[in-house]
Amino acid sequence: MNHSIQKIVSAGFTFWVLFALATCGYLYRYGKKDIRFGIDLVGGTYITLEVQESDVVKNYLGDKIKTFENLAKASHFELDGKPMLASSVLIFKFNSSSTAREAESAFKAEERFLRYDVDGANLKISLPDALFSKLLNDAVEANIDILRSRFASLSEIHISKQGTKQIVVELPDVSDPHQAKMMIGKSAVLEVKLIEDSAPSKEALLSKYDGELPEGTMIVPGRRRGMSDERIYYLLPTYTPVSGTYFQGAQVGFGGDMGTELCVNFEFNEEGGKRFHELTSENLGRLLAFVLDDEVIQSGVIKSAIGARGSISGNFRSEEASTLSKLLKSGAFKAKVDFVEERQIGPTLGQEAIKQGLMSCVIGLVLLLLFGIAYYRMCGIFSFFTLVYNMILLMLFMAMLHATLTLPGIAGMILTVGMAIDSSILIYERIKEGLKEGLSISTAVEDGFSEAMWVILDSNITTFIVATVLYYYGTGPIQGFAVTMMIGIITTLITGLFFLKSLFKFYLRFFNVQKLSI
Repeated sequence: MNHSIQKIVSAGFTFWVLFALATCGYLYRYGKKDIRFGIDLVGGTYITLEVQESDVVKNYLGDKIKTFENLAKASHFELDGKPMLASSVLIFKFNSSSTAREAESAFKAEERFLRYDVDGANLKISLPDALFSKLLNDAVEANIDILRSRFASLSEIHISKQGTKQIVVELPDVSDPHQAKMMIGKSAVLEVKLIEDSAPSKEALLSKYDGELPEGTMIVPGRRRGMSDERIYYLLPTYTPVSGTYFQGAQVGFGGDMGTELCVNFEFNEEGGKRFHELTSENLGRLLAFVLDDEVIQSGVIKSAIGARGSISGNFRSEEASTLSKLLKSGAFKAKVDFVEERQIGPTLGQEAIKQGLMSCVIGLVLLLLFGIAYYRMCGIFSFFTLVYNMILLMLFMAMLHATLTLPGIAGMILTVGMAIDSSILIYERIKEGLKEGLSISTAVEDGFSEAMWVILDSNITTFIVATVLYYYGTGPIQGFAVTMMIGIITTLITGLFFLKSLFKFYLRFFNVQKLSI
């Protein structure tokens, strides 16, 4: 029976040894590739983008214009001119104040979450603060998803939200801000608008209207078809009947009269196709413009109603058509963004941080080894082996999860070392209590692990909850710290409750220990 127990104990400890050797081999061969280093360790570029609040408002209210126009038409409310989207307010002009009040009641029944205000014959529509905050948050999250789609091939990139309206893009190993901006790409905010007027220059266009633009319009530059160097300026509505948010696909193709001109074929979703068909069918013979990032890339006469599919051609060069196709595939930004900050971190500083971090871990392990031997003697050496095994497991999990190691992450690793030794101390103190009570060595060890287990679990689980909160609400460096701390807690539980126990059993059985040095 005793021989059988020895075999079982030996098999258990052999598993841990073989697992450690296999892990070390894996880390040596693949660890450098699987464990990613953060921008603070390898250097690179921080880009901070800020979502335009005005664009969030404009897009939402502009999207409601057609709905309200159809409702006014169905209810026989006479409009005095076109709706105007000025700043953060959508204005409908009616022929009387009574009509405006009637329209207010009808519009409220259709869109009750908006804010309505009747000023004479004008009905002003705006966003309540709560709705605006939600829309802004949705726009930021949507833009983050789009950026991640554009960088799907780059696993090292880190994109996170900062504050209420900013997005931080971390590009390791990218030291050129211009290159970073090119990698992020354009906003890819594609809009379809009717052309009100055009002229060779802004001044010529303004002179047609005595220097003052008509209400609800704006001037947008573009280029003449087939004349890429000749500019032309268009007078367009401020609101967008159909935006790029309705796109669901795009690819480069050939079109034009001869079928040899590069173009980008696109496809709308069901709602976009319906809106595009309605826009083109109601405005036959008028000029239509495709606007990309506040520049008209194509214009033409609406000859017939167009459904969910169409094409954009504009004397594209090959790389331009390809870029536009990729941007539309990844999706248009929910709202426009501005580049507000650029920062570079040199690789020398990062390498120094890695060296100092590793040195801190080594010094910490050595000091803990000396403390363990001085206080717990032989059992102190067991703690040291447990700490080393803990570090091996931690690196394995980080490699398997393709986690990003940052400077705060190294701090989390050092903290893990302290938490691991704390678990060993709790176990040892319970063992010492058992030995003082006259229990046998094997019984004292068994009871020590059993009694300490719940205390260790309680302390580590509560810490894990805090780390989870840090990861969920934190950004960049804070998340890096939280990740290593969560992984470290898991490895601490594994090594403290299982590996260390297996090591004790192996030592007691195979060395026939009569007196435990603790």
